[in-house]
Amino acid sequence: MTAVPGSEDEAVAVQLALRERVVTDVPLGREPRLVAGVDVAYAEGSDLVAGAVVVLEYDTLTVVEKVTVTGVAGFPYVPGLLAFREIPVLQEALAMLTVTPDLLVCDGYGIAHPRRFGLASHLGVLTGIAAFGVGKTAFIGSYGEVGAERGSWAALVEGHETLGRVLRTQKNVKPVFVSPGHLIDVEGSAEITLRLSPKYRLPETTRLADQASRVALKLRLDSGDGDGGDDVAHGGAAG
Repeated sequence: MTAVPGSEDEAVAVQLALRERVVTDVPLGREPRLVAGVDVAYAEGSDLVAGAVVVLEYDTLTVVEKVTVTGVAGFPYVPGLLAFREIPVLQEALAMLTVTPDLLVCDGYGIAHPRRFGLASHLGVLTGIAAFGVGKTAFIGSYGEVGAERGSWAALVEGHETLGRVLRTQKNVKPVFVSPGHLIDVEGSAEITLRLSPKYRLPETTRLADQASRVALKLRLDSGDGDGGDDVAHGGAAG
């Protein structure tokens, strides 16, 4: 299991070192067979967290396997460094899978991050599995108008650099913010996001992992084995 940095400076140094391994300028190469959604919920006023990995068949969106893990985050909440709170439980959950997903879909960001190393990039580099992020809100970057129709999009950019796409997954519904993390490009990340979102704004991978993490955390809190908070919150913001 990856060690948790002892300070913010150390965490930033880890990101800067690992980002050298990120590859986002090549397509996935082949259509995935198994796609995993990963998400983390945490208790308000507490460092208790629950991570979930839900694996789906890409063609049918049928659930193949689901694993949840609860634990105590060993790193404080710092925008841009949220991955260090979430990765330990996600790595533990991924290690418990009996199948190996071809792709990880993270609730958060890939290269659409101040240091171009959000959760999807971090988890992709550590696991060697292709990964991208789907965020509900913008973290960094700017974009133009997105059409109202499903599939409409605008490039998410910072300066001359393209960081992802702002993608409308359902007609007249707020768009999502898609950014490649590792071993997949912008176009492939957006195409797969649309395929995984046949009915709702968020991909099925994200919706199901979100639900699973919340349930796992509530069960932990209800058991009396919590760490001071009793409200379930959702992770995935601020990188």
